[in-house]
Amino acid sequence: MTTLLALDTATEACSVALLHEGRVLSHYEVIPRQHAQRLLPMIQDLLGEAGVALSAVDAIAFGRGPGAFTGVRIAIGVVQGLAFALERPVLPVSNLAVLAQRAHREQGVTQVAAAIDARMDEVYWGCYRLEAGEMRLAGVEAVLPPEQVALPRDAAGDWFGAGTGWGTYGERLAVPTLGRDAALLPHAQDLLALAGFAWARGEAVAADAAQPVYLRDNVATPKAPV
Repeated sequence: MTTLLALDTATEACSVALLHEGRVLSHYEVIPRQHAQRLLPMIQDLLGEAGVALSAVDAIAFGRGPGAFTGVRIAIGVVQGLAFALERPVLPVSNLAVLAQRAHREQGVTQVAAAIDARMDEVYWGCYRLEAGEMRLAGVEAVLPPEQVALPRDAAGDWFGAGTGWGTYGERLAVPTLGRDAALLPHAQDLLALAGFAWARGEAVAADAAQPVYLRDNVATPKAPV
């Protein structure tokens, strides 16, 4: 059976999860600015609890953003180091999708408008629908001023708002929702679930293809000279 390791440090939460012999274990902590110190010990503790050697892992999944730039870089650095050493592939997963998957797991909702506070008076935004147990993107992910967000053109039925963007900019996100959880953060358990779908579709990539997705290109890359 497939053994998958998942980790995420893109927001204030730091979490790891493991799928081994059909069993899922996870560790989750909200520890702003401590991710670099805690991530590897959390992985070691999780593997120890499961009685699994790191070499038994078939692939490593990670939150590829959007999220805090430093947090996303920490995850990618650790993932690449482990994957290169083990000669294993990686599975990049959207943090907005992870939010939506967690909202489905905890609230039973099937349509989620995920919003992460992007600072600079903007939100990372993505809308997701449940299909065969997997929260899938409807439209595109974007970084936008709160007033510019929108549901998909073909939106119908009830939507649930998830993520810190709903807390910071809730009054300015003019999107109708049946309910909201503005404190919700990505959890590696849900990242692991999405990674399982991606693994089954053959979407694993080489470690050097583990790249961040910031959405805010002018921050992620230097501007060309004028």
